[in-house]
Amino acid sequence: MKFSNKKVILFDLDGTLIDSAPDLAVAVNHMLETLNRATFSENIIRFWVGNGAQVLVRRALSGQSEINEDLDPVLFENALEIFLSFYAQNLAVTTVTYPNVPTTLNTLKEAGYRLAIVTNKPFDFVAPILKGLNLDGLFELHLGGDSLSQKKPDPAPLLHVCEQLDVTVEQCVMVGDSKNDILAANAAKMQSIGVSYGYNYGEDIGIYNPDAVFDDFADILKNF
Repeated sequence: MKFSNKKVILFDLDGTLIDSAPDLAVAVNHMLETLNRATFSENIIRFWVGNGAQVLVRRALSGQSEINEDLDPVLFENALEIFLSFYAQNLAVTTVTYPNVPTTLNTLKEAGYRLAIVTNKPFDFVAPILKGLNLDGLFELHLGGDSLSQKKPDPAPLLHVCEQLDVTVEQCVMVGDSKNDILAANAAKMQSIGVSYGYNYGEDIGIYNPDAVFDDFADILKNF
């Protein structure tokens, strides 16, 4: 489908623009090793990514996607600090952009679209990662999972971007790989694009009813 009369394109980060799972897995396993707990393969940890650092750490301590509600809060706080401290020093070691991401983003920006990041990743990590991958300067606004009191799938971050950039919901499109992105867009009554790769817990992104689904990030250009 063609998206018309759009001014702003909002992008998720992890799983949409970048594959950060390798670096996240190393940080998770560093945390677990430090706490003398069993480590996990990168493939397993991939299924835990997408809801922000706190949920990722809780899943790692639980050893599964379903979080153990009886986790010791002191253990969790200690684990989170270990994870964040290590990850902050190793943000873009093996993290890469997905195919056609840099060229597509540059083409959209040159065409006059305003670009924004809306991620559940902690805000402080966003700019260094973008800089490390030569994506800095493309985005007018970054919003992290800790920027507001709510994060995706709540619509608040998307509505906040509209307010900050002085545009209507109808002038925006949300692009993401996860149900959190599409659910947030649906709740905000914003059109959305799902990408079929990334981190969506093994589910087909199409079941959440985005307006379009693409296998290749570059296909976005055919619809603007």
